[in-house]
Amino acid sequence: MFAICAGALVLSGPVTATPAKEAPWLPEAAAYRLTLFLGNLEPLPWDEVERAWTEPYRGSEFSSGALAWLDSESDIDTAQLLNAISLEDRQAVFAEATQLIALRIEEELDRAVAVEDPALAQQAVRTARELYRGFADGIAAAEPDTARQIGLAWLELNSSTGSAGVLGAGATSTDRDTMEATRAVISDYLAENYLLDSFAPRQKLSALPETAVLSGRTIEVPPSLPPGSDIFDQDPLPLLVLNFEEQGIDETDLPLVAYGDMLFDSAQIFGSPARDLGIACSTCHNRSDVNQRLFIPGASHQPGAIDVDGAFFNPIFNDRRDDPLDIPSLRGLRFTGPYGRDGRFASLRDFTRNVIVNEFGGDEPTPFMMDALVAYMLEFDFLPNRMLTGDGRLTDAAPEAARRGEKIFNRPLAGLSDRSCASCHVPDGNFLDRQAHDIGSVAAAYEGARAGALDTPTLLGTAYTAPYFHDGSQPSLAAVVDWFDDTKSLGLTEADRADLTAYLETIGAADAPYEAFDAANTSFRLAFSELTTFASTLDTLLPRRDAEHILLLTDTVAADLSADASTMSNLAARSEVYVLAERLAEVGAAVRDEDWASAEASWSAFKAEAAALDERAF
Repeated sequence: MFAICAGALVLSGPVTATPAKEAPWLPEAAAYRLTLFLGNLEPLPWDEVERAWTEPYRGSEFSSGALAWLDSESDIDTAQLLNAISLEDRQAVFAEATQLIALRIEEELDRAVAVEDPALAQQAVRTARELYRGFADGIAAAEPDTARQIGLAWLELNSSTGSAGVLGAGATSTDRDTMEATRAVISDYLAENYLLDSFAPRQKLSALPETAVLSGRTIEVPPSLPPGSDIFDQDPLPLLVLNFEEQGIDETDLPLVAYGDMLFDSAQIFGSPARDLGIACSTCHNRSDVNQRLFIPGASHQPGAIDVDGAFFNPIFNDRRDDPLDIPSLRGLRFTGPYGRDGRFASLRDFTRNVIVNEFGGDEPTPFMMDALVAYMLEFDFLPNRMLTGDGRLTDAAPEAARRGEKIFNRPLAGLSDRSCASCHVPDGNFLDRQAHDIGSVAAAYEGARAGALDTPTLLGTAYTAPYFHDGSQPSLAAVVDWFDDTKSLGLTEADRADLTAYLETIGAADAPYEAFDAANTSFRLAFSELTTFASTLDTLLPRRDAEHILLLTDTVAADLSADASTMSNLAARSEVYVLAERLAEVGAAVRDEDWASAEASWSAFKAEAAALDERAF
């Protein structure tokens, strides 16, 4: 029992960087939530609002969009909603969409009450409750007691529908009186808050009930991502190559690096909403590489891309341009400066601060935090590749087509002003030149604009980071070759294109690009090893009585350890992981109370228990 409570205590604290999988949304509820989310972006992407209702949301289990679904499942007229969208009337769209969801709930409740078959009644109640999810977070934030009462009403409504039992055994009759009474609790609340002829103007669109808005109270609805979002790590997970590990140095002997490793995986260094959603550096840069599945509607135009200077993450940094960028790999970071897609930051430290404070709205990091993050990221190395030497030459393991492609890569071409591919992607310079060039891949923002110069990216490891170019517009390395041949009139033959592609694929390859998991070496095993390594920095921080940095660590690691326990294969040891997470939370609690003796004791207990658990942590 203690273990279960301990896990619950840890999870109720800081947000973990381990996202939880969300239940599927019904099409109209998904469209509503997308409308709320997109309606708070500036400038408002009206084309995406329209698509939210006309097309299935990304990853939907339904093949049709909300409007087509409503046409087949409902009698509700959607003409007013479509008219509001066409007029780009934000308040009217909010009102029509909110009424639509409330009407759909009522429609399903009517069906539940009207049918005689308990199974059909239960299905209607389930559908109504799934639609109610569109309002649930707003009600819970504004009126938690009412939210609990409505939650109980849903349970009683479902149980009062009755049951046909199994082969006639265990059958229960429908309790009509309870159905009517509990339905009234739900319907009366909807009528008062969501089924209205007009709504108070909304500065920020949310599912807050109307009575709460009219009260004038300041109510914060917890940030959430809309349906279709995906912030999970990519699968397969990229292999992390760290310079010190390749030299046989243990990370626990490098406390500054280990603390930076923790910060890279901590959502706590960012501001809201990233922090509240569990978004960390590692969310986009899985294991120092990319995350090809990351997608947030309104901020991503395709998986693996994100607009970090839009309205969502930090409104004050909003550049009002729809310019999501393909997530770049951070492998070999100490070799790849200057930083940023256009090379605007000469310093990795300045670049990192910009990400934390400007892009993601975090507080100003301490000098120690900056030192630690930079120290960690400078350890990122390129993937080993047996087909390539350290100075960029092909080895005997490279295929013959790549050898032919190497000659083309190094050949001056008229279409490149008598330069070669190697002029910018210098083989003995990690296939880059540390300069920015305008190759014509960026459309001019206005006549005479000179904003198209982009930093030369390395070609190492690129076989696993598709798509390509700053905007991810080229799906493959072959497409990149075709683009250059077509736009620069290089005059390559089909054989030349194939050979040059083979060369790019060879220099961009790796011996082992992904983490290898098995029954014992599980993803939790990897997470457990990393999290206990992060915690090892307490051996340095506790004697220094560094409360600020201790608390950042304990808040981050305790929450992640508890959340990651849910992925364990060894279920018998899960409760021990919850206890371990609570032990770390105890360190933080003692530090907050300035009880350093208790903090030291809890830390000693953590180390002993972690060592005892180590072999069973999978």
